[in-house]
Amino acid sequence: MNVLGIDVGGTGIKGGVVDVLTGKLITERKRFDTPIPSSPENVINTILQLIKFFNWEHQIGCGFPSVIQNGIVKTASNIDKNWIGLNPGLLLSKATGCKVQVLNDVDSAGYAEIKFGAGAGQAGNIIVLAAGTGIGSAIFRDQVLYPNSELGFVKVKGKFGEHYASNAVREEENLSWAQWGDRFSQYLIKLENLLWPDLFILGGGVSKKFNEYENFFTCRTPIVPAQFENNAGIIGAALASKDYFNI
Repeated sequence: MNVLGIDVGGTGIKGGVVDVLTGKLITERKRFDTPIPSSPENVINTILQLIKFFNWEHQIGCGFPSVIQNGIVKTASNIDKNWIGLNPGLLLSKATGCKVQVLNDVDSAGYAEIKFGAGAGQAGNIIVLAAGTGIGSAIFRDQVLYPNSELGFVKVKGKFGEHYASNAVREEENLSWAQWGDRFSQYLIKLENLLWPDLFILGGGVSKKFNEYENFFTCRTPIVPAQFENNAGIIGAALASKDYFNI
């Protein structure tokens, strides 16, 4: 069973066809720049280009940079604010003629890691974190998603975690890996004292450099790097769509 996975980001819209029984991309990944402005019309037109590229007429899963509550866009930090209040799944279904499920982008990436990546087969409470421009999060309990967590807004030393320990902050403040590792560890300790996870999975751009800073973490919870890197959102969106439509 194959599903087209799409990952809508602030700078790029990426897609690929996923074998949802194995979690593997079976096509090349295709990327288009996110249009400016990223209005509903412009983003939908870009997604239609992706669908045309793959000559796709079947089911679609889509990760979207927003809180998605009951199908409705509730936030728009990395997308045009005209999306707020709209139902992107419904709009895309009408535009494409396909079944489309839309979920938060980090929830989508988390799905990939839980089903076939670093969290595969792991029971208990798992928190997936994506450290990039901000800090995105996805929470799973025994492989089941608790959607739309916003753990980047947990405060550390009076600042939101994503304003204190994101990868963007590391680059802007020219922090060494030791300095950044210490900051991120403080953030992780805040999360583990609130939620008592059994495992942290760290994604985002910094996951590729895990060996540079892993020794600076002092939290009690095990932490491992994500496995799917830039393909996680595509793969996870397809997998989530499979589960949503029960195929």
